[in-house]
Amino acid sequence: MAQTNGELEHSKETPEQLTNGNHPEGAQEEEQNGGLFQISVKLPHEPYKIQVMVSSQEQVQDVRQSIVELPSTFQYTCFHLEFNGSRINDFVELSEVPDLKADSEIVLVEDPYTEKESRMHVIRMRELVGAAGDRVDNLQGISAGLSLHDSISEEAAAGETAEKEHSLSKYDITGSPSLNTILPRAEAPLPKTVKSISLSPWNPVPYHLRQKGHLLYLQVTTNEGEQFQITSHVSGFFVNKCSNARFDPFPKPMPKKGSAHSLLTLISHLSPSFNTSFEALQEANNKKDLLTTFPFQNAIPNSPWLVAPPSSSVNAHQPDITRSQENYLISGVDNAETLRDWNEEFQTTRELPRDTVQDRVFRERLTSKLFADYNEAAARGAVLVAKGEVAPLNPTEGRDAQIFVYNNIFYSFGADGVGTFASEGGDEAARVAVGKDVVGIKAVNQLDINGLFTPGTIVVDYLGKRIVGQSIVPGIFKQREPGEHQIDYGGVEGKDVVATHPDFVPVFEKLSKALRIKKHAVWDKEGKRHDLEGSVETKGLLGTDGRKYVLDLYRVTPLDAMWQEEEGSDAYPHNMSVLRLELVESYWRHKMSQYVKAEVERRRAAKAEEAASKEKSEENAESKEGSEEKGEEAMDQERVDISGFSLALNPDICSGQIPQTDEEKEQWAQDEKEVRETCDFLRSKVMPEMIQDLHDGDVGFPMDGQSLSQLLHKRGINIRYLGKLAQMSKEKGARLDALTILLVQEMIARAFKHIANGYLRNVAAPFTASCIAHLLNCLLGADVNSNPQADIDASLREIYPEADFSFEKVTPATLRAEIEKQVSIRYRFTLEAEWFNSLRHLQLLRDISIKLGLQLSAREYAFAKSQLPAKAPATNAASQDEGKKKKKKGGDSKSPARAASPEKPVVTIVPDDIVNIVPLVKDASPRSSLAEEALEAGRISLMQNQKQLGQELILESLSLHEQIYGILHPEVAKLYHQLSMLYYQTDEKEAAVELARKAVIVTERTLGVDSADTILSYLNLSLFEHASGNTKTALVYIKHAMDLWKIIYGPNHPDSITTMNNAAVMLQHLKQYSDSRKWFEASLTVCESLFGRQSINTATILFQLAQALALDQDSKGAVGKMRDAYNIFLSQLGPEDRNTKEAETWLEQLTQNAVSIAKHAKDIQARRLRRINMNTRTLGTKVQPQVGQSAPSASGTSSANPSLDSRSIDELLKFIEGGDASSSRSKQKKRAAASNPKLRGSKKSSA
Repeated sequence: MAQTNGELEHSKETPEQLTNGNHPEGAQEEEQNGGLFQISVKLPHEPYKIQVMVSSQEQVQDVRQSIVELPSTFQYTCFHLEFNGSRINDFVELSEVPDLKADSEIVLVEDPYTEKESRMHVIRMRELVGAAGDRVDNLQGISAGLSLHDSISEEAAAGETAEKEHSLSKYDITGSPSLNTILPRAEAPLPKTVKSISLSPWNPVPYHLRQKGHLLYLQVTTNEGEQFQITSHVSGFFVNKCSNARFDPFPKPMPKKGSAHSLLTLISHLSPSFNTSFEALQEANNKKDLLTTFPFQNAIPNSPWLVAPPSSSVNAHQPDITRSQENYLISGVDNAETLRDWNEEFQTTRELPRDTVQDRVFRERLTSKLFADYNEAAARGAVLVAKGEVAPLNPTEGRDAQIFVYNNIFYSFGADGVGTFASEGGDEAARVAVGKDVVGIKAVNQLDINGLFTPGTIVVDYLGKRIVGQSIVPGIFKQREPGEHQIDYGGVEGKDVVATHPDFVPVFEKLSKALRIKKHAVWDKEGKRHDLEGSVETKGLLGTDGRKYVLDLYRVTPLDAMWQEEEGSDAYPHNMSVLRLELVESYWRHKMSQYVKAEVERRRAAKAEEAASKEKSEENAESKEGSEEKGEEAMDQERVDISGFSLALNPDICSGQIPQTDEEKEQWAQDEKEVRETCDFLRSKVMPEMIQDLHDGDVGFPMDGQSLSQLLHKRGINIRYLGKLAQMSKEKGARLDALTILLVQEMIARAFKHIANGYLRNVAAPFTASCIAHLLNCLLGADVNSNPQADIDASLREIYPEADFSFEKVTPATLRAEIEKQVSIRYRFTLEAEWFNSLRHLQLLRDISIKLGLQLSAREYAFAKSQLPAKAPATNAASQDEGKKKKKKGGDSKSPARAASPEKPVVTIVPDDIVNIVPLVKDASPRSSLAEEALEAGRISLMQNQKQLGQELILESLSLHEQIYGILHPEVAKLYHQLSMLYYQTDEKEAAVELARKAVIVTERTLGVDSADTILSYLNLSLFEHASGNTKTALVYIKHAMDLWKIIYGPNHPDSITTMNNAAVMLQHLKQYSDSRKWFEASLTVCESLFGRQSINTATILFQLAQALALDQDSKGAVGKMRDAYNIFLSQLGPEDRNTKEAETWLEQLTQNAVSIAKHAKDIQARRLRRINMNTRTLGTKVQPQVGQSAPSASGTSSANPSLDSRSIDELLKFIEGGDASSSRSKQKKRAAASNPKLRGSKKSSA
């Protein structure tokens, strides 16, 4: 950490090193423009010259990419750039090109094609002209990387033009969710430019013609119906004399030009209608946001859990002969181009220089791309291994012990095939260990320790199997000499034999220091002592390439001793329950804070003794009292030396080690005490604090299982504590009912996942959908059919005589019993007697689908008999009344097979509803430390009121994020979100809207169209649009967010109070007073259910509702609500509180002047709304870094809401009373805002 902090400090002092690099010329001008300048590019064809905006930090290959993507230069793919007559290397930065400055001219020179370049050109041209059909991808699934933003924006654009209607005018706040919300809208077909571009049957090129420069043979059919045979040659493309029956690949005399360097240009010569239709295609594509169609580079796109049925136009399977030829186009005849030495690539990348900022950018960019490529390749291989498509290296071993090599990646099952984990819990322990191993490797990759190497590692969960993919470490399979261990450092084949090696000590020492691991003794089976830097389970291997590799990082933190010893109804499934790294780090900070406070107190006590006067000592004693709350400030002011503080934990405590001597036993007891204190810290401080924070509304509320898991992990709480958290949540009462519901639902979903995986692991592939559908019917469809039968094709069953069909025997009763047992064992929680009657079916179905990687066909599923249609088709699991919405998608998406079997009983889910299963990937990709340092430096500068420097550094961080991760990445989405907030607070509204829009799209495509983060992104975008004056557009986004909320959580989420208030305020801005009043009333209903009638939150909303009623000319209702608000403030805060007095003043005025208030309130509404602080959006529910920002959720502390309307009250009172609002009131509100982060009217709103 010291190195990182030092670099951060350096970047703060010399930000120009981060922002501008070292430009030789034009540096000042570029610095003023953020390093951007314009250059000209001279072209060989029309338009002959273009202007390109570039940055001095960009590499030349980035400029190439910009040229390739410009409409006027689409046709170029095979070229190089020259400047002053010299070729420019693609991999140098523009700042390194001699004499290149603003308005310089570089020249684009077309290159001769190679076979690979030719293939890439054909792929690119097919995509450009719209001839490429959708790829069927066994990794990414259906509609992967989907974004709904464009269709929502179209609705918003239509709303802005409508004069009176707005999107919330007929919105049913309590209505049931429509699954159409998360489906892609049917689009008009794009203009067709050519009928087809495919490979000719004459491929590959014969030997004698390769020497003449022939590369590929193509077949193009134009819109006019003419078919052309085309030769791809090193010089370009030309029409040849071939036919389907005769081979003559030489140039054909043509009436018009029959050759060109680019295939695009050649087709435009051959087809008269091409240019017109190509322009129409570009025009149609330009209507979409570029980010919605941008290809993924450094991330795996999200696959939605609900997809349009196969029968719908959205997912219709179209004929495309080239689809099956794409592998040839991508990787050549022998597929050799895709074979990579992954391990060597990882390690050489790690060895790249990191001395300068430019070095680090290049290194981290390469690392990010390499990890993305590896993760994708490894996941593809894992899917094939799970399906049994790859032959094992050891076919005579049992299935779980088999190992595989595919695409230079080594695969094994996350099961205990060879008995390594027999004493730890067998298969369960092995499954957990490989998952923890990836987390450990990710932590080591993030630390980036010089001289320590890790293999590329990935874990894939697919069809109930867990598969580990690793890059092949040189020497790992090598049989060593007799007497030599296979491992050089750590435990060999368990803990019986322990190896040590002096070369590993220095690098393991750095690793242990960073991970807070204590150097400790372990003993082999003969009782011989070995001193290790890490856990005995962590192994060091000296590869034959001379590099030091660290393996098996599943035990980088100690076991949770308290959990292991706690008595449960049944034994926990394994002994791998380790603490989280986040907890160890949190505990370290806690102990360091105590150390600093103690040091400060010791110093002050010493000063007090030395002080000559009694007054002096009293003064010191007073400051001593305050020191407890200001430990960190004291540390800064007094420069406490923390070199004397150390905290390191022994990871081998409670894992069977036996100390030999009394001294060793004493040391071991001390180590165990420290570990137990850490476990106690988790139980007595971390968990209660999280529950209290959620109770007080100090952090945003999770919305679903994913956001709940993120919140727990961020705090260092393991998932196994879901049961304990549920008990603590229940004890807090109604205010945390939403949390209790989520925690119980998560336990049920995870228990079901374990049960389903147990069956799926042994089910033959054709019966996977039947197995899943049957299990889901037993859990979610028991009300529709209390005795569902598994739907299995009898003819298929005969082919698999040895297959496992045990899932058929599962009934709703046995499944419920098994879920109860799993919840009891894994979470030590007892479900209520009738838990299955209170399930939130749709939300649970979604959670389970995400956990198992299911993609379900979209229709309105019936979970109760009341939801069945009056006359249901026999096998159609029932569509609700909303089935009419499916008119574009072929009714209820029945397959012909289902329609033809009316004798089958009604069930909720049929096998045809399971459209696809996608693999779930856990990777070890590190984050960019450079981009994070720039961001942190920017934040620090902003906190120090260095606004310009702070903004420069944050923009620099954005540039680094985009360079290193690519645009489509969750980390980039997070930064777009943070930057949009920054611009909103500095009143740069257009920039805020633009960045918020990007955040929405990237979040949708990387995390899912219905993820909790997506909802928050839409809510932020709505606030920024409203602030920019586009209130109708803002309401469309709020409506979409509310619809998503209904799907992923259901009604009455605690954070929806703020959203409904915001919607109400926006409606008031549109003078829709009646609708506004409905939204305030809905907000009040949720608030009362959560906080009770007598809470200050409820009083606040009553206060706002009274104003809304006055605006709606309901003076009687307004007086009644204001009286209720006044009475609550009076009883809760007392008569002297400002809120009470304010409500009293309003009550008097409303009572006396009810009619005039209603009249004049409308006049001042515009002024009031301009100054409303909308900054309390539900951003607080973000369980990622944004949570830490002072933008919590609405369900907050008592004085949160009164200030929302404080300024409007002041203005109205000023109008009524003819005077200014008291200044003391505003001072008090500022003080309240400073002390209460939940206060809506916080200072930043007035920016």
